[in-house]
Amino acid sequence: MSNVNSERRIEGDWWKDPIPPNVIFGEGFYCESAQIFRHLKSKATRAVVLGDHVSCYAGCSFAIGVNGTCTVGDFTLMNGALVMAEERIEIGSHCLISWNVGIADSDFHPLAPAQRIIDAHALAPFFKDRPPRPKLRTVPVIISDNVWIGMNAIILKGVTIGENSVVAAGAVVTKSVPANVVVAGNPAVVTKKLDE
Repeated sequence: MSNVNSERRIEGDWWKDPIPPNVIFGEGFYCESAQIFRHLKSKATRAVVLGDHVSCYAGCSFAIGVNGTCTVGDFTLMNGALVMAEERIEIGSHCLISWNVGIADSDFHPLAPAQRIIDAHALAPFFKDRPPRPKLRTVPVIISDNVWIGMNAIILKGVTIGENSVVAAGAVVTKSVPANVVVAGNPAVVTKKLDE
């Protein structure tokens, strides 16, 4: 069972559009509103793959670029996460992802000042001579099974978070995190080892 009907619409949803066809979900999928996929631009046939009994509350947003993909494992609960994938984000099973968590596999804009100017021109909708955007560097993000990510945490490109770890509220994770630890701070550092 799921709260999604055969037309891929959510019972009682205020959002007019159904869940996009390139979002694949398993048994027991719970979604508060299909608007969480409003920024899904991926052309992949399996752009977002959600496992069994995944719960996605209305505060979530899957901003998946044209070539991006995202997978979410079984029994993961997402309560307001912003998932921004230009390439690939993998989230494991039994994860808890809280409000205002940002997960990004790219900086989304160039770091070099001259390239940022070109990017600003490329993104201006009414600029007549829009140049192509500079190439962005992407590195996949992997969140292993049974990870808890607290409110307002940020997970940046190239990060892997090991199994059973906890990312404290407000942490900015710039480097990979081993299994069975708590990380906190900006930049996040290990503050505690967890019993297995």
